[in-house]
Amino acid sequence: MIQLGRSRTQGRLILFAIAVVGTLLIAFGPSAEGLSVKGQYAMATMFFAGFLWVTGALPLAVTALSIPFVLTAFGVYPDLDTALVGFADHLIFLFIAGFMLANALQKYGIDRRIALWIMSKMGSSPRRLIAAVMLATAFLSMWVSNTATTAMMTPIALGVLTQVLGRDEVAAADDDPNADFDSEMATDGAGMGASAEGDSFTNIQISMLLGTAYAASVGGVGTLIGTPPNAILAAQLNQILGYEIGFARWLLIGIPIVIVTLPLVWYILTYHIYPPQIDNVESAREEAARYLEEEGALSTRGKRVAYIFTATAGLWVLGGLGDLLGGYLPAAWATTIFGGDGATVFGVEGHQGILYYVMVGLAAIPALVLADTMEWDELVDIDWGTILLFGGGIALADALAATAATDWIANSVFSSLTGAPIVLVVATVVLLVIFLTEMTSNTATATIIVPILIGIGSVFASTLGLAEVSAAVFLSVSGAVAASFAFALPVATPPNAIVFGSGYIEQEHMMRAGVILNVVMTAVLTGLIWFMFQFVWPLVLW
Repeated sequence: MIQLGRSRTQGRLILFAIAVVGTLLIAFGPSAEGLSVKGQYAMATMFFAGFLWVTGALPLAVTALSIPFVLTAFGVYPDLDTALVGFADHLIFLFIAGFMLANALQKYGIDRRIALWIMSKMGSSPRRLIAAVMLATAFLSMWVSNTATTAMMTPIALGVLTQVLGRDEVAAADDDPNADFDSEMATDGAGMGASAEGDSFTNIQISMLLGTAYAASVGGVGTLIGTPPNAILAAQLNQILGYEIGFARWLLIGIPIVIVTLPLVWYILTYHIYPPQIDNVESAREEAARYLEEEGALSTRGKRVAYIFTATAGLWVLGGLGDLLGGYLPAAWATTIFGGDGATVFGVEGHQGILYYVMVGLAAIPALVLADTMEWDELVDIDWGTILLFGGGIALADALAATAATDWIANSVFSSLTGAPIVLVVATVVLLVIFLTEMTSNTATATIIVPILIGIGSVFASTLGLAEVSAAVFLSVSGAVAASFAFALPVATPPNAIVFGSGYIEQEHMMRAGVILNVVMTAVLTGLIWFMFQFVWPLVLW
């Protein structure tokens, strides 16, 4: 164990040394034509962060925290205060609010109840049972982080498999699964799989577990808080272009993508790659109903959480309807509620709007405390690493934009596609992002690639027939969506890693399904994004 730890430390130090040397070579190497000195330093910082993110030499959040230091050390920013501005971006606080709301849902088992209810109603056949698990996972992933959703749904899926196959027939990749799922449903058949051979994996087991991971990724696309790439995109568009994608506006982008792609993933997985070879799953449906009954009636505090969450989600949507509803209100009230530059009911000029989605999210947190449902220790137990990663990514994106480094990358790398058909441009973006995401996490990929895609808006504006800002929004949205569709490797997304880490599927199972789905989804997303670009997004994004 000591030797293993020493080897890991040495490997980490070697990778860090490579990152430092590469950073210095880029920073002080020959000047690139058209790139300013500060732009070259920003590019060096991007290499430093990108290399560490891709190799995993340091935790993602630790690397993110180093970005302001490196940028300030190079003089890209004149002082550390400026470099740290990204860590106070308003969308970071939206994610904090979203994480805290998710904690409240999990504390009272509301998410688990939703999943069990869907399974008890839909699971009348093997494919419908898998569809129920995927639908529950996708819906929850829109509101709870896809990581937390997968961590909850994986043991539920294993418990269902125990009822369908029998406790001794659920195969494990090894005798000691990597993940310890503290769940009654996962441990109901103690030792399940411990005696199973590695080659005894059934199709229903593989398709259900892979379906859980893939549904969490796809479902996260649906809302702005569903997955980190969505929030990264929104934050960087706001930081670089001053362009705002609100919660309601994102629903009009994300929900159609989920509606089209989730059934396709289910169909390909269960009809063509791993069709379940079993007939009777009624016991699993009955077991889900039994577990739901055992949950009992939702407590009074749980009901309060449900009311607060429902109200918050409703106000998030309502706040995006200002253009539609504002005209029916007195001007001062419209400005106060939905935002604007005019006078407010408080006698001041200009207002963000009480129903601005970040304002609504922040208001939900004291509401949880006032309703006597959550204590501070429970609220604060969130994924702070992801929050810090957002901040570091925003700081890096802002530096790349401020030094015109993104414009230089766009002209240097993507200029060959200028004048190409729109479909080819979209396909290139989608394929590039999916490939990069397979090599590293979707969060790291989005952090690196989104500012570059924003930068190439100026290159493709004429090709797309749009203004530069609109072209930048279109391309970066395409890339951020594609970041959630990498299905082949465990490292690509947290849901993939969690399901693989359970020890109940092998990497070859994920590779086989993932490669096929990556190819299919590249084509599907290209066509879907093109269609939405032609007929939907002009009404939504610009």
